[in-house]
Amino acid sequence: MSAIRRKFGEDYQVVNTSQGITFSAQVKKKRQRFVEKNGRCNVQHGNLGGETSRYISDLFTTLVDLKWRWNLLIFILTYTVAWLVMAFMWWVIAYIRGDLSNSGHDSSYTPCVANVYNFPSAFLFFIETEATIGYGYRYITEKCPEGIILFLFQSLLGSIVDAFLIGCMFIKMSQPKKRAETLMFSQDAVISQRDGKLCLMFRVGNLRNSHMVSAQIRCKLIKSRQTPEGEFLPLDQCELDVGFGTGADQLFLVSPLTICHEINNKSPFFDLSQRSLKNEEFEIVVILEGIVETTGMTCQARTSYTEDEVLWGNRFLPVMSLEEGFFRVDYSQFHNTFEVPTPPHSVKEQEEKSSLTSPNPLPVAPTPSSPLLGNGGRGGRRERLLSADCADHMEDQVTRRPSKLQRMSSTREELLLRGYKTGPSLPGGKASSTGDLPLSIQRLRSSSIPAVRQGQPEEQVQLLSLDGEAEEGEVEKHRLPAAYSSIAAQTPKPVQIPLVGSRPEDNLPAKLRRMNADR
Repeated sequence: MSAIRRKFGEDYQVVNTSQGITFSAQVKKKRQRFVEKNGRCNVQHGNLGGETSRYISDLFTTLVDLKWRWNLLIFILTYTVAWLVMAFMWWVIAYIRGDLSNSGHDSSYTPCVANVYNFPSAFLFFIETEATIGYGYRYITEKCPEGIILFLFQSLLGSIVDAFLIGCMFIKMSQPKKRAETLMFSQDAVISQRDGKLCLMFRVGNLRNSHMVSAQIRCKLIKSRQTPEGEFLPLDQCELDVGFGTGADQLFLVSPLTICHEINNKSPFFDLSQRSLKNEEFEIVVILEGIVETTGMTCQARTSYTEDEVLWGNRFLPVMSLEEGFFRVDYSQFHNTFEVPTPPHSVKEQEEKSSLTSPNPLPVAPTPSSPLLGNGGRGGRRERLLSADCADHMEDQVTRRPSKLQRMSSTREELLLRGYKTGPSLPGGKASSTGDLPLSIQRLRSSSIPAVRQGQPEEQVQLLSLDGEAEEGEVEKHRLPAAYSSIAAQTPKPVQIPLVGSRPEDNLPAKLRRMNADR
């Protein structure tokens, strides 16, 4: 339907010949364009008032901008008036000197211009002089000083008129406006996905074999809007990015190219969807500029696309094919498109939908530093957490010891293991762990081993708190539950264990080792 509408116009009828019923298509009101499809700007200037004199000050440009019919009329009138005026001046000189009455009767009389008897003969003399024809029948004599002065003025004025008018006609004929006729734009623009991104695309092509040097393309969005302050901006112009930052706007136009505008959060079409496209009113003006290779003059081609000429979910048909030894461009498919699967939602809606469906990672709150200890100083307290599994592992190691040693350490270790498993709460509702204890209390069961053995060297290791600060140790005691505090009170000093062997049995007293060996 759209193809028929473009071909035959908006006012057409679809006739069903099988049933004889005529269906009238809905006629859409023709929209006023800012730039026509051929590139002509649909703008007229009026009520200039006293500004009309500015056109006269730039007379040469004014003549070049005029249409051809006015240029030809001015060209003909200027030469005709100039020739008539100069011929009249020659006739006046002949009339004042009396050449018109005496030249034909007295052969001894020397006129100003020979063989000038009337106005037609004076006009012919001027044309022969101006065009440097020189038939030799009419000529100026040395007895006419006023004729010599007029002859010099005629030569200067003729050169000025020739330079002005001929130069104006040459510039107008060499204008590259007709070169723009061989630069093609697609009839419609399309919106579809390219490389996973929603893009607005249109196609340009060059029908000539001569190249466009330094071809560059720009796009403007023409749309009326209202500012937050209430100001209405009719036909506001907004730039559409077609690759200015990446250099994609610089074209090597030897074959048809598809120009792409990516729709993102910086694009004016960020919230444009397939449904809202039907209610929008905008116009996309495309400007293609380049230097004509043959003449070296700058050429500019323009076109525009209204909202009715933007097809959602379409893509251009390929026009390039590889032949034997060259590439062939089929311009019959230049304007054709075909439908492709395209999301009907805008880019803004897609981003909002993806942000809602994707889970957000929970923020990790920073561990607050203790108000008593602070977070500065010589490297804060390093904590070591001990789970219930570690406590069970400690129970297994205890059962491997001799029964006498188990009874000696049962009192203290039961309290410690019960604290590990039950995890009594600290003041403030926080669960306690061995990370809140000094290292000397964590390894309390080692205190049941005698500190000094006979017959062993005095090589000892003192187990100190990782804090390295007495003040921090005191603070930790206040944070311990009652069971931990009682145990810590019984062991106020660090425990010293001699390092003798690599196994735990080697560090036991001799009597206990014998008891263990009997078992």
